Amino acid sequence: MAGNNSYTIVEYFGGDDGYRCGYCKNDKGNFSHGMWSHSMTVQDYQDLIDRGWRRSGKYVYKPIMKKTCCPQYTIRCHALNFQPSKSHKKILKKMSKYISKGDLPAAQEDGKKHWRTREPMDSVCEEAGPREPTKVCQSDLKTNSSSSLILQFCFDSHSSSSGAGLGADPSRPPSRKAKDLRRERRLQKDQKRQHGAGVSPAKPAHTNQTKTLEEFISESLEDSSSDRLEVRLVPVNFEDPQFSASYQQSAALYARYQMAIHGDDPSECRESEFRRFLCDSPLEAEHSPDGPEMGYGSFHQQYWLDGRIIAVGVIDILPTCVSSVYLYYHPDFTSLSLGSYSALREIAFTRKLQKQSTKLCYYYLGFYVHSCPKMRYKGQYRPADLLCPESYTWVSVEQCIPLLNNSRYARLNQDPDAGDSQAVKDVGRALVLHKRTVMPYIVYSRKFKGRSDTAEVQEYASLVGQDCAERILLYRS
Repeated sequence: MAGNNSYTIVEYFGGDDGYRCGYCKNDKGNFSHGMWSHSMTVQDYQDLIDRGWRRSGKYVYKPIMKKTCCPQYTIRCHALNFQPSKSHKKILKKMSKYISKGDLPAAQEDGKKHWRTREPMDSVCEEAGPREPTKVCQSDLKTNSSSSLILQFCFDSHSSSSGAGLGADPSRPPSRKAKDLRRERRLQKDQKRQHGAGVSPAKPAHTNQTKTLEEFISESLEDSSSDRLEVRLVPVNFEDPQFSASYQQSAALYARYQMAIHGDDPSECRESEFRRFLCDSPLEAEHSPDGPEMGYGSFHQQYWLDGRIIAVGVIDILPTCVSSVYLYYHPDFTSLSLGSYSALREIAFTRKLQKQSTKLCYYYLGFYVHSCPKMRYKGQYRPADLLCPESYTWVSVEQCIPLLNNSRYARLNQDPDAGDSQAVKDVGRALVLHKRTVMPYIVYSRKFKGRSDTAEVQEYASLVGQDCAERILLYRS
């Protein structure tokens, strides 16, 4: 492949035979379609998650909604219009109190709320366990990057150019400017003097305005001890010095979290598992003139307290959203509700990115599982939408809840005429990759008439949609 062109290359594995559900604990109740992604552009992944797909490492899966025991609906928050609730403000105050005074709430205070406060960035891989295929690497696909493959085309190139780039600047907690703080203190002194002289103090201009999320976060870090907490954004890239330097500490934190919170055996959270699950990403790092300055791709947002990592939020920065992948943290800080705290910070981060890239305005929280009460907390980050599993359109949470109260599975879009705009119209136009040669499926099927994979390719195309089927390279052995 020449230049900086990038391609998504996948192997489709169809539906599975059912596996253990992490929500209701049904041994064979969870069903999904899956495919292994050797490489993936951020735009293709954006389009896939907007059709109900989600990644676990390089494995990308889509719940079979009508069949699975606990239907999982993609959920997104309108970051620009988000206002923290009372419970969110309490979480920010709790963090502020700990940073300034060292007061750590007793673990029992979190008690049964642990699930609700822990994970706006949970992964169904851990909670519901989609199985990955045991063999995915083929002889002519030994590379992790599509850019290092030399492909031949049987027709005009369908490639889309995207500048590849690596590296990211650290993201520190937002803070108020010193001159603004001085101005506020002067105003308070003037008000006291006026009050002492019998003059009614003038109200600050912002008194009747609702505080923004950024203001709440900033106020929670105004104390002189606020430099104890630092948030660093590092790209998931072993060539990045910050990522490499913190890798072992991050992997050890992950193992400690999995064993203490999920009860994993040490063999289940070895460094190799950490790398596979949270460091091996199919997303190609990309930069765009109208994109965020750190570029698109997979990142670890590290929370450093007093010189050590206490939590890591794994996120994907995509063309229109920040997509939460997973969160792990030090078990000693469970009572700080780090899941909810990090979600608030990530919403604020999304709003910051939107100023650099106007269409990047959503925060995706993974899956909303209404049939599991422990997972309903995701609907509290409003305004929010759920993805209709039939029309692939977005419907507000408020409209969806009555439907989901009546049935685990529901068509969320109540307009009977609303259909799938990406429904497959011509499977022959789907692109396939065979022996390093890219061709439309219609050409492939004519060259290999003896192969009976039309039904499989048709199913795959219907799940990814017509446009993705025409861009993504479906591997054929």
